[in-house]
Amino acid sequence: MPAAAAMPGHLIRRLHQISTQIFLQRVREAGYDLTPVQFAALDALRDCPGIDQAGLANAIAKDRATIGAVVDRLEQKGLLTRAVSDQDKRARVLALSDEGKRVIASLLPVVEGLQHEILAGLNEEEYAAFVALAAKAAREATGE
Repeated sequence: MPAAAAMPGHLIRRLHQISTQIFLQRVREAGYDLTPVQFAALDALRDCPGIDQAGLANAIAKDRATIGAVVDRLEQKGLLTRAVSDQDKRARVLALSDEGKRVIASLLPVVEGLQHEILAGLNEEEYAAFVALAAKAAREATGE
């Protein structure tokens, strides 16, 4: 086995591939066509209706260019609405459409259910330790 195969960066990349593959498969099986980033955006909007695009980008740790494309796609799918902000005419405020609310409500149990599948082979204690350590590493790396 190459030395890189045991390095955190490689393992994180590999787990990301596995996570994305499982997410897409389970969401498709549930009858939806959403990417993990689109789901994260809908989930953030569920918690923060009326947030602007910059705030949404921050909430899901994506750059503004990426979030613009994500918002465009979700708007095309009829899952969110976008309106000019009353406070800042340059800003666009976002909210889930009725269809977006229905989709996120339907998908939350699916996405919650696939989390253990992403880390197959870990027992409950290992799973909890992994989540705690990954969250700690992410907080430290981002200064949160």
